[in-house]
Amino acid sequence: MIAMEPIGRVSGGRREAIDDDWGASRAAIVLDARFTPEALAGLDGFSHAEIVYVFDQIGDDAIVTTARHPRGRTDWPRVGIFAQRGSSRPNRIGVTICRIIGVDGRRLEVEGLDAIDGTPVLDIKPVLSGFLPRGEVREPDWAREIMARYW
Repeated sequence: MIAMEPIGRVSGGRREAIDDDWGASRAAIVLDARFTPEALAGLDGFSHAEIVYVFDQIGDDAIVTTARHPRGRTDWPRVGIFAQRGSSRPNRIGVTICRIIGVDGRRLEVEGLDAIDGTPVLDIKPVLSGFLPRGEVREPDWAREIMARYW
């Protein structure tokens, strides 16, 4: 098994994970001291970054490996954990594309990161248009509805 070590942590932003209104949330990702500012060099030339992080406050007893109703809403269908983006995933990995506000030393300021203060960050990737989906993106109605107030 490959062990992963966080590259840094989320600083600021929300202190609690609340399902909606993440769009205006501003936070920073502060790289660990083992990195120099050169690790973020050139990132300010991009408008967005994809942040990979760990839902470290999810306990083993909360992990879901089967189907469930997203957010516990029985008016939405039961779907498998891999057909939704909930935090109680088997490997507790979260991924968000957020807007880059600025880079200052080992600190990356972002907007729209749906991770809370202190969250371990595994990776930062610039968003390149060539990696965005090609063609139409298809999703069920419940998925559009769940995102209506998310950002």
